[in-house]
Amino acid sequence: MIEPTTIPVRRLPRYGFHTHTERLNGRAAMLGFIALLAVEIKLGHGLLIW
Repeated sequence: MIEPTTIPVRRLPRYGFHTHTERLNGRAAMLGFIALLAVEIKLGHGLLIW
């Protein structure tokens, strides 16, 4: 069997799901959730109750 002389290098795509973008999105969601809880504690009621 013939062995390849070069090994193909996989490039990351410029769009779509990436590990670092998903991690950043998760962290932003956690910060937003904590901020929402802080605002609700400060106001004494939820933001969806007018």
